[in-house]
Amino acid sequence: MSWLRSRVRGLMRACLLVVLGALTAQAFAWGTQGHQVVAELAFNALTPKARFEVTQLLVLEPGETLASISIWADEHKSPATSAWHYVNFPRATCQFETERDCPDGQCVVAALERQLAVLAASPTPERRLKALKYVVHLVGDLHQPLHAGYQDDRGGNSYTLQAFMQARNLHALWDGGLVKNLNLDNTALTALVRQSTPQQEQSNLSLSQAAEESCRLVATPGFYPVRQVSERYVQQFTPVLLQRLAMAGARLAGLLNRTWP
Repeated sequence: MSWLRSRVRGLMRACLLVVLGALTAQAFAWGTQGHQVVAELAFNALTPKARFEVTQLLVLEPGETLASISIWADEHKSPATSAWHYVNFPRATCQFETERDCPDGQCVVAALERQLAVLAASPTPERRLKALKYVVHLVGDLHQPLHAGYQDDRGGNSYTLQAFMQARNLHALWDGGLVKNLNLDNTALTALVRQSTPQQEQSNLSLSQAAEESCRLVATPGFYPVRQVSERYVQQFTPVLLQRLAMAGARLAGLLNRTWP
């Protein structure tokens, strides 16, 4: 029977690796629905010129939309690009300093700047499409507060808690837990987010300022809940979540409109 016990242990280890892989994957995005809503909001706010240019690039992959490519950067993440999805700040400050917070250009702020430059200037349509995929995704990431969180707890990944009857960490709660708790399809969530549309004067921050803005939200009193997430926490911060999605959509549209004036 020893062979059977050994086989069972092997299967258990394999299952555990699958589960851990799934949990790790959750730590890098708004989740599919959040990114798709950001992209849909942005597409509807594009100028005719920018919409034409985006559509021309999407023709290279028939059937794709701005929403459907919004999760490409997570699906094709590698050790070389994983740092492009976030920026970490010291707990004492939310003021962005390039040398400290983005060494060798390995952070979401610098990655976005590079991909926007490719999108605007590359003579190769395939390279511009790839850059578009990164831009759509990384703008979404930049507005998830914990993608600009504290270095010492890895953007909330090390801060464990209990929420919605499941063991989670704070980063996963903001990536997907709060969105899933709304229990809405993309159409309904997009309509709800539109009600949180930011005022125009808030929509033109630089990328580093947008990162600082996310960091300041993380520093908000109460943002780090006690280990059991309460209904009060959900009621307080779900509107913040909707505002961040709205802001991401507005700023993504602004960046694309300025790319193709």
